[in-house]
Amino acid sequence: MKPHKDRPQTRFHGRVEGAAQECAHPGCAAAGEFRAPPLEGAGNGEGPPRFRWFCLDHIRAFNAGYNYFDGMTAEEIHHAQRPLAGWESATRAFTRAGGGDQGPRWADFTDPLDAIGARFRRTAAPERGDGKPLSGEDRRSLETLGLAADADRAALRRRYSELVRRYHPDRNGGDRSHEAMLAKVISAYHQLRQAPAFA
Repeated sequence: MKPHKDRPQTRFHGRVEGAAQECAHPGCAAAGEFRAPPLEGAGNGEGPPRFRWFCLDHIRAFNAGYNYFDGMTAEEIHHAQRPLAGWESATRAFTRAGGGDQGPRWADFTDPLDAIGARFRRTAAPERGDGKPLSGEDRRSLETLGLAADADRAALRRRYSELVRRYHPDRNGGDRSHEAMLAKVISAYHQLRQAPAFA
């Protein structure tokens, strides 16, 4: 026994069920569930294409009489039928052998979205000598602290201490104008302390 399907597939490809328009064939009151280009063409490209809608019987009649080459000269037909027709435009190489750009290595990222972002920014991922990956958040925190990608835990602590002394109000005669930067430094430090690259 076949399993019951809640939504069986439509029997005819291209059918738009529940269409509100009637069949465009004169005198036919059936629902127009299949689209076809209008007599004047699908449009000039400045708006959505326009279509005529037909019932199943009349779309079959339309398709039986449709000729792609109608109105073309013999030379235009020959040109359209060439084996390489449509392949003349150059495409970007996607592989290393084809000479295309390689993009970032996925292994350099813990988050795939960071790898995709780096690919389209055309920037290389920061490399660490120990091979530990950096996330996008790790890189932003390193930038906030002014540290290189291969900084170690000791360099992280030293830089944090230096920046806290620089921005803390107690070290600046009570001046609180650097509190926003101090908050960023503290947040970046705590984030990096828990990052796998600094474990």
